[in-house]
Amino acid sequence: MGRTAVIDSSMEDVIDISQKLVPSESLKLYNDDKKDIIFLLNYGKSDVTGQVFGYKVVNHYFDKILDNDIPLIQIERPGEEDGSVILWNGEAEEIADEIAAEFNLNRVTPDEIYENHFKMDFDDNRTHRLVHGVSPGENIMVNSVVIGKSTSDRLVLIAEDGYIVDIVGGILKPHGVEKLSRIDLDSAIIKTGLLRKSDVKPRILENDSKRDSFKIAFVDHAGEDIYKYKDVDLVVTIGDDTTLISSDILYRFEIPIIGITDGDLDKVVEHGFKSKGSVIFELDRGFDDIVGGKIFDEIFEGSNILEFENEKDFDIKDAIIEILYNMNCKYKLKLI
Repeated sequence: MGRTAVIDSSMEDVIDISQKLVPSESLKLYNDDKKDIIFLLNYGKSDVTGQVFGYKVVNHYFDKILDNDIPLIQIERPGEEDGSVILWNGEAEEIADEIAAEFNLNRVTPDEIYENHFKMDFDDNRTHRLVHGVSPGENIMVNSVVIGKSTSDRLVLIAEDGYIVDIVGGILKPHGVEKLSRIDLDSAIIKTGLLRKSDVKPRILENDSKRDSFKIAFVDHAGEDIYKYKDVDLVVTIGDDTTLISSDILYRFEIPIIGITDGDLDKVVEHGFKSKGSVIFELDRGFDDIVGGKIFDEIFEGSNILEFENEKDFDIKDAIIEILYNMNCKYKLKLI
C-alpha cells in the first residue's frame, strides 16, 4: 500500500519504491552507508500504534546491524496533539529537542514506550502477542492473512507450537488461521483495520514496452509482492481479499485479473479498483482455495507463470470453467 500511495502521488522519482523492503531493512541501508543521522517518519492511526510500530522496527533494525551508534530519531504523527519525537539511540538529544519544539511535539523515551506498551506477564507457556491501537470491529491481519475480527480495544493473539489458537478481545476466523498455517508470532507482521483509509484516486501508469509474448501469473496469497507482476498481461488471483488487493494495485498498470472468490470478503481496503477485461468467479463458500489448487496443478502445472506467443493461443477463462464443470461446482460470473 505504501508503494501504491507513492505512485498515486506521482512521487516514484522522489521516493525509491524499486525494492520491497520492510522499514528495518530501509534503516539498515542508511546504516551501511554510514549516514550521520537517520530519521524515521511515520503517521500511525494513534500515538500508541505509532510508538509501538517504531519500537518493533527499531528492534528488528538492531538485530540486522553490528553497530548502532548512528542517531535514530522517530518523528511520529507531526501536526497532531499526541505527536511525538523519540530518540531511539545515539547522541542527538539537542536535535531531538529542537525538532520537538519546532513542531510542538512531545518527547517520549524508549523506556516509556516499553513500560507502557510491552511489559506483560502471562502464566502459561504459550506465545502471547499484544496488539496495540485496535478498535472493535476491525479485521486482524497476520502476515497479510485475515485471521479474525476484534471485539475490544485490547487484543492479545495466542499461539501454541507456531499456530494461533486463541484471541483475547477478538473472534478467530478458522479458515484464515488454517490458511496462515505455522508462523513465528513474535516476528509476524500484524495489522488491524483498513490497509489504506484515504479516498484514493488511482493513477494509471503508461506502459510503452512492447511485449513479445502473453504472460499469465498466478497469485494465491495477498502477502506476495504484487508489484513483481506489473509487467504481465493477466493475473489469476485466489481468494476474496487477495483478489481485492491485487486487482486494486494492478489497476495502476491496466492489468486485468481473473478472480476466484467465494464471497468471504473482509474488506481490507476502502475501495477496490479493477481493470477493464477482468473476470470474477464467485463460488460457493469455501471452494475458492480448493478450485485455486486445481487451477495451479492442472493449468499452471505448479508454476506461477504461463507464457504464450499471443493472447489467442490459450483461453484460461474457458479452462477454469472446465475445471468447475468437472468438479460440479456452481458459480456466478461477473465481467468487468
